[in-house]
Amino acid sequence: MNKNKGIPVVEKEMLIPFILVTSLFALWGFANAVTDPMVQAFKKVLELSNSEAAWVQMAFYGGYFCMALPAAIFMRKYSYKVGILIGLGLYATGALLFYPAATTGEFWFFCLGLYILTFGLAFLETAANPYALTMGNKETATQRLNLAQAFNPVGLIVGLFIAQQFVLKNLKSDDVENFRALDEASKVLIRTSDLMVIRNPYVILGLILIVVFVVFLVSKMPQGKDEGGMPKIGESFAILSKNKKYVLGVLAQIFHTGCLIMCWTYIYQYAEAIGIDNVTAGYYQMTAFILFTIGRAVGTYLLRFISSGKLLMYFAILGIIFTTGAIFIHGTIGLYSLVGISFSMSLMFPTIYGMALGDLTEEQSKLGSAGLIMSIVGGALMPKLQALIIDIGGNGVDDIIIFGVPEINFSFILPMICFTYIGWYGLRGYKKHELITTLK
Repeated sequence: MNKNKGIPVVEKEMLIPFILVTSLFALWGFANAVTDPMVQAFKKVLELSNSEAAWVQMAFYGGYFCMALPAAIFMRKYSYKVGILIGLGLYATGALLFYPAATTGEFWFFCLGLYILTFGLAFLETAANPYALTMGNKETATQRLNLAQAFNPVGLIVGLFIAQQFVLKNLKSDDVENFRALDEASKVLIRTSDLMVIRNPYVILGLILIVVFVVFLVSKMPQGKDEGGMPKIGESFAILSKNKKYVLGVLAQIFHTGCLIMCWTYIYQYAEAIGIDNVTAGYYQMTAFILFTIGRAVGTYLLRFISSGKLLMYFAILGIIFTTGAIFIHGTIGLYSLVGISFSMSLMFPTIYGMALGDLTEEQSKLGSAGLIMSIVGGALMPKLQALIIDIGGNGVDDIIIFGVPEINFSFILPMICFTYIGWYGLRGYKKHELITTLK
């Protein structure tokens, strides 16, 4: 039984700063949702294979890996607010780079924009996640982070709506029955038009981010850095490497992020295998995001009564059940199962985050946060691995049968492996929690 029932999740004096920080969770949710459908869009417009198009996710989530540690080291010296301002600046820069990228028509230029954009997201997440944890009583830190993360799906839903209504619906290459068979001149005209369509939401986002930057610049935020002496980086790394809950939590976060991005990115390919077009597939992804939002709210509430490790284990088991359906049930029911996975994933990121950092000091958390944000690289590596599985039989999504199911179905064996490890991590955390409670 959780004993945090009477403790406020956010105290009154922290409410306005907490709301401002919470808005950031929606902003990076927007970037995630807009980018996922772009894998399929670039595949069609630029005539790429599944594994080539997966470079979109490699660039997007690879940026997290490269910048999270520098961001954490920077924030050891400066406040969370300064880190947030730098994050917003880089985010806006990457988004605005889509303008020259669309002009050149070069795929690598778009990937560069995404890479720089996620430098900004790495700063924002490295700052905002531990900042939310510190804005109140330590006993309610995981609940507070879950509450802040509950606004992440709002950004996801808005981002997907923009991608679906203003990008996917307006791609001329999607209206052509066999785009690859057109003559080169016709392809160039259509490709130029479609790249402009892909460009627009990112450029508008960049302009909005400039406004958000100004709001944070003029707002008074509570001090987030330690005014005392800071341990050396080497000492902090040594402490973190000996903390099993933290190290195993980083691995759990790699698996969770990889699982999340695989299930959201390849929902379009799964739908394609059963004859569903991209726009209609977007509605299924929208449903997945709504379930994700509901799951986050349900999970945040249940954390008041159930320990985080135990609840994490329950959600992982639910994820295994849904993934089994997505693999072995071909057709619409299998797609429903794939959509349902999002409910089970909703609780995982903030819960793993809170569990992994639970025993650390604020300064250790700044560096520890970087490891957890770097673990988002799972969203770069695992979709690429899944794309290689899908491409085993060719550039299609159901070219061959593997163990009795199409290759796209079989590829979801990877999320099942992820859920198995996450469930074990939750069980381990629950057993440790029960042991500590008993000793008290």
